[in-house]
Amino acid sequence: MPPDSLLRVPFRRLRPEAQAPARAHAGDAGYDLRAVDEAELPPGERALVGTGVSVAIPDGYAGLVLPRSGLAVRHGVSLVNTPGLIDSGYRGEIRVPLINHDPRETFCVERGMRIAQLVLVRAGDAVFVEVDLLESGEDGRGEGGFGSSGMA
Repeated sequence: MPPDSLLRVPFRRLRPEAQAPARAHAGDAGYDLRAVDEAELPPGERALVGTGVSVAIPDGYAGLVLPRSGLAVRHGVSLVNTPGLIDSGYRGEIRVPLINHDPRETFCVERGMRIAQLVLVRAGDAVFVEVDLLESGEDGRGEGGFGSSGMA
């Protein structure tokens, strides 16, 4: 039984071969999601791959579905929408939209393969208040955005 201090996330196995989200190593932030479907991803193509599990993320939290760095580096495989967002009210199957960025090689998804990872984050309630002027942040960045800090 997990200690009381751990976040309890109920999950449902929608197919017998589905596996619970699980960490590969103690202390990992992400819980691996495994495929229950096979898929073939030719170069530049995408596929929606099922995991066979649904989760009940507690109120005040959200799930972020992120790519696996090994698949990205070795095969050019990532997620179409990175990160994918699972709201606390969603109870359907976690499905992963994979894309093959490799220009030459087809990638084959096999059943049981780790295809993505789930990270749980706090998601606070907020009220957005309209103002005429925003205060500068502590770093003085202001409206400087993409590439504003230079190349080095």
